[in-house]
Amino acid sequence: MTDNMNLGEIGYAGDDQVVPFQVEGLDARGRAVQLGPMLDAILGRHDYPEPVARLLAEAITLTVLLGTSLKFAGKFIVQTQSDGPVDLLVADFSSPDSMRAYARFDEEALAEAVAQNRLEPHELLGKGVLAFTIDQGVHMQRYQGIVELDGATLEEIARAYFRQSEQIPTEVRLAAAQLFVPNSNGEQEHHWRAGGVVLQFLPQSPDRMRVTDLPGGDIPGDFEEGEPDEDDDWQEARMLMGTIADDELADPQVGSERLLFRLFHERGVRVFDPVDVRDNCSCSRDKIKSVLAGFGEDEITESIEDGQITVNCEFCSSSYSFDPGEIME
Repeated sequence: MTDNMNLGEIGYAGDDQVVPFQVEGLDARGRAVQLGPMLDAILGRHDYPEPVARLLAEAITLTVLLGTSLKFAGKFIVQTQSDGPVDLLVADFSSPDSMRAYARFDEEALAEAVAQNRLEPHELLGKGVLAFTIDQGVHMQRYQGIVELDGATLEEIARAYFRQSEQIPTEVRLAAAQLFVPNSNGEQEHHWRAGGVVLQFLPQSPDRMRVTDLPGGDIPGDFEEGEPDEDDDWQEARMLMGTIADDELADPQVGSERLLFRLFHERGVRVFDPVDVRDNCSCSRDKIKSVLAGFGEDEITESIEDGQITVNCEFCSSSYSFDPGEIME
């Protein structure tokens, strides 16, 4: 995976690169990632409170793990809408490598949650939904899968989505952490990191998957787990995923390849070329102007402040100003 390696050496993807992998002995494949500078840039420009930043970091990690599997030019979007202190998370991945994200929260409600130590994900998000959206462009129909926010973590909610909508046995591990490192002046600098692994059971023989016998749509209420519990290989894979510690996922000294080797070396894990992800918002002056051009005259007039129409991008905090005359035209 790196140039100029000697025979027998292994290249390491490092930060902000998703590593696809396959465990042939377990009929499973997945993706692993550690996020560093890209994540730090997205979170840093908004200066989110720690509980909000941690939630958004996990949403970004989940999005890049799933979004980088797209085989076409399009978007993969993970979005929550809920009634908790953090009422909106949006993580938007545009293939092949562009990531942007933002969160919306109620300052008073968040302060109250912090004071009462109600900082678990389900307490911050509240009741609502998590939507996975695949957008293949203007000439293709969007696909959207929605699941209730009834899990304690984004990991559990993601598992529920794959169980109910995709009917693919899936394990997900996500973690975010703050890293404090001394700079040249001896002062502590703060950085955000995150990591994650998604693993899916995809055997060649469909009769090994109990869930494939179910009809399309939601799983029946009396169907307990939706996993092929009788399959020893998947049980082993789930058990190994359960041994991952949060600090392993985000620790730069561990790395994706070392973690995958620890987990699956006895079964033969194969890693493939990593996929870059970068902090890159798709907003532009022309795009914003095009949106404003669709407004009615009254809406444009109401948007004028101090003789200008100013639009701020929620994702990257860029500001665009327009003379009302050029929009009216």
